[in-house]
Amino acid sequence: MSQESAESAVLAFLEASGLEWESATPGTYVVNLPGEKKLWTATSLAVGEHALTINAFVARHPDENHEAVYRWLLERNRRTYGVSFAIDHLGDVYLVGRIPLAAVTVEELDRLMGSVLEYSDGSFNTLLELGFSTSIRKEWDWRTSRGLPTGNLDAFRHLLTDTPPAQD
Repeated sequence: MSQESAESAVLAFLEASGLEWESATPGTYVVNLPGEKKLWTATSLAVGEHALTINAFVARHPDENHEAVYRWLLERNRRTYGVSFAIDHLGDVYLVGRIPLAAVTVEELDRLMGSVLEYSDGSFNTLLELGFSTSIRKEWDWRTSRGLPTGNLDAFRHLLTDTPPAQD
């Protein structure tokens, strides 16, 4: 398959998907995948000479518990399809993948983007718990001390030692 054919498949997928996307340069597309736990996952698709590469930002480098975070990511990689967790030089967490141009079809792109969304969104709270529990506790304390809502922190209520009553 040629680069042109792969780009045509990517564009066909994007146009049919209803997802928000843009193309800054020919052959490179940035897609926003909406989630439930993670509001959205910015995902780059780049059609190269021989392969399509996928890069999706999942979370910034953990504040704490690095070994447990990275171990969890590596264990998760055993069960992923098409993409794997990786970290960059700063320790930020990404999902990355590379497939040959011959495998780039609308159907395969749908599977791959579904994988990215499932792994990014489905892993988000666990990554926050493992790598940011101290920050979550501080945020909870700060909000409750000011009478601010804590609704978007409810998934982490179990991290609190003194669980305050739920706020609306």
